[in-house]
Amino acid sequence: MKTQRPDQELTWSWGRRLRSPVDRAKAMAPPPPPPLTASTPLLHGEFGSYPARGPRFALTLTPQALHIQRLRPKPEARPRGGLVLLAEVSGCCTLRSRSPSDSAAYFCIYTYPRGRRGGRRRAARTFRADEAATYEENRAEAQRWATALTCLLRGLPLPGDGDITPDLLPRPPRLLLLVNPFGGRGLAWQWCKNHVLPMISEAGLSFNLIQTERQNHARELVQGLSLSEWDGIVTVSGDGLLYEVLNGLLDRPDWEEAVKTPVGILPCGSGNALAGAVNQHGGFEPALGIDLLLNCSLLLCRGGGRPLDLLSVTLASGSRCFSFLSVAWGFVSDVDIQSERFRALGSARFTLGTVLGLATLHTYRGRLSYLPATVEPASPAPAHGLPRAKSELTLAPAPAPPVAHSPLHRSVSDLPLPLPLPLPTLTSPGSPEPLPVLSLNGGGSELTGDWGGAGDAPLSPDPLLPSPPGSPKAAQLSPITEGAPEMPASSELLPPTPDTPVAISAGGPPDHLLPPLGSPLPPDWVTLEGEFVLMLAISPSHLGADLVAAPHARFDDGLVHLCWVRSGISRATLLRLFLAMERGSHFGLGCPQLGYAAARAFRLEPLTPRGVLTVDGEQVEYGPLQAQVHPGLGTLLTGPPGCSGREP
Repeated sequence: MKTQRPDQELTWSWGRRLRSPVDRAKAMAPPPPPPLTASTPLLHGEFGSYPARGPRFALTLTPQALHIQRLRPKPEARPRGGLVLLAEVSGCCTLRSRSPSDSAAYFCIYTYPRGRRGGRRRAARTFRADEAATYEENRAEAQRWATALTCLLRGLPLPGDGDITPDLLPRPPRLLLLVNPFGGRGLAWQWCKNHVLPMISEAGLSFNLIQTERQNHARELVQGLSLSEWDGIVTVSGDGLLYEVLNGLLDRPDWEEAVKTPVGILPCGSGNALAGAVNQHGGFEPALGIDLLLNCSLLLCRGGGRPLDLLSVTLASGSRCFSFLSVAWGFVSDVDIQSERFRALGSARFTLGTVLGLATLHTYRGRLSYLPATVEPASPAPAHGLPRAKSELTLAPAPAPPVAHSPLHRSVSDLPLPLPLPLPTLTSPGSPEPLPVLSLNGGGSELTGDWGGAGDAPLSPDPLLPSPPGSPKAAQLSPITEGAPEMPASSELLPPTPDTPVAISAGGPPDHLLPPLGSPLPPDWVTLEGEFVLMLAISPSHLGADLVAAPHARFDDGLVHLCWVRSGISRATLLRLFLAMERGSHFGLGCPQLGYAAARAFRLEPLTPRGVLTVDGEQVEYGPLQAQVHPGLGTLLTGPPGCSGREP
């Protein structure tokens, strides 16, 4: 069975440390109070709106939502927009007027609710704290609400005595964003600039951003990073960039600590399988494109993490790489590689590749052997790398970082961001006098007028979560302009080609379940031999953003899910299998050629002279390979599970 250290929790959030004394403290502490229900009121108060002539509202904060009820001038019989789910909130901040005569303070939340057509659209809601006589008292009330909301978003406990102050909040998490500008249809940088950066700034997260310039650039970068400076590494691209990051971490001499660094993915590529699994884990409906990106960005802002199983894959040459997604042979790998020529189509390239693959359907002879999940190894060796921890590090400038950023690294951090929505004018329609100009507490960007508590607000870091003095910035910082995004010269950026060899990891834990490749297998293994249309070994639930290949798979179940299709299946039936896979119902079709097994290790021996093998969508050398699961070796930023559910 998979073991779990006492300090290894299944989930954690921004600001929550994983320390072994926690269990001992819990054992000695008095019994906790009854858990809060989804509808338990945490805060209640009356607020005005901006501008001041707008209606007044009664606000009630619960663990899952902010309830808004209009009080004056006329209470609403059927409140519209009166429920703001925290699952749709990216962050909040407090603001003040630059008018010396205004004693009110302002509380603004940034939300991404779904529209009638299902897509998300950014909105900001601003409320006026004005019941006290002085600005200091009103500011304290606004900060109390902003702090409580931020604690709920980040999974931090609220004090039972109601004494909620900004001191409850830890320093902002520090993220390294790696963006592949060639992701998807070449829109990754544009999507990052217009959607990702504003949202994580609203959440109060500190970040640096680097554009990758070539294949394996991210791998080389993380090999030399001072990981103590970061709470997480997030790739803004498809699955391929995260493959580079994880293998780069396992290449390091300190891989046992390096692989604990939380990693995340924001889908801007053509292959977004892991993002689809993260989206499902978060409780959201299946999504594609911008909607999937916004869902995953919201989950990233919440900061939850889970252990991530990694698959150690040994190739015919004896080299080894690590997979978080899949190993494929046959139809799936053929479509993946042959559709590279249609990369400009984005995710639609897989649809076109599937149609072409069905037209020229091939079969492959081979042998698949696996260790069933129910079988215990005879003498298991201790697994390495199981401890999971959030980076307990300070972002102090390193006196001599291992790798200096070259001028080619386009980086941004804590810089002014372009507004994705046009700013309203400073004069409210029908108002004869100008509205007061609001600014973030402590100075900074201005806030333009909102109508009745809803409008637009500046995209700037949460003032309740200031970066500590001396926080380092990237060595080469380039501000993001409001025009077309700056891109390096074409000679500096070479798009990846299918012929580029995949680098191999040299580090990582030993494979205690596997005999040497080519040696006989233990008797408790199961072997299948014959003609196959495809063989797929998958770790998470999704093969694509909208393909649920292993519906019951979890990020940390300690299993590799084997699926295969034998020869004899018709093209029409194979097409029906993939169509049903969009709902995860393909195993219910009763197809006799479809097989499945949950395993802890497997060996694949192609007997057909030619074919294509892929690991996480990257082509590897063709020949025998074997792999085993290393449970919980990595850490994935997923957000809290099922956080999108509505209140009862």
